Amino acid sequence: MKMDEQNRPSLNIDLLHLSDADYKAVWDSLYRIEIRMVEKIGECKHNAGDTFYYDTPYKKPSGVCGALLHVLDLWTWRVVLGYPSWNEQDRSVFRIHCPDHTGTIWEMRRIKPS
Repeated sequence: MKMDEQNRPSLNIDLLHLSDADYKAVWDSLYRIEIRMVEKIGECKHNAGDTFYYDTPYKKPSGVCGALLHVLDLWTWRVVLGYPSWNEQDRSVFRIHCPDHTGTIWEMRRIKPS
């Protein structure tokens, strides 16, 4: 299938022509990200129900394992911008496994800025 520029996926956001004030307004309107452990398989310092928040995709929550943050960072912008996940039950929720083979399952979702 041949795709032209009009059919390419886009968020329809033109940030190139924004003033500094407009860019700041867009940045300030970004969603926060909630991460919540939903399943604990093996040893982990976190427990089911533990919840943390990214204020922005670049401001990582404190107290979260560095290995888990590395994996979550791959998905932060997708969550913030509302890309659908592969989760058939709820496309707004990304279910992510920590990198340890006996680790934990986490859900990531975007929430309105506070």
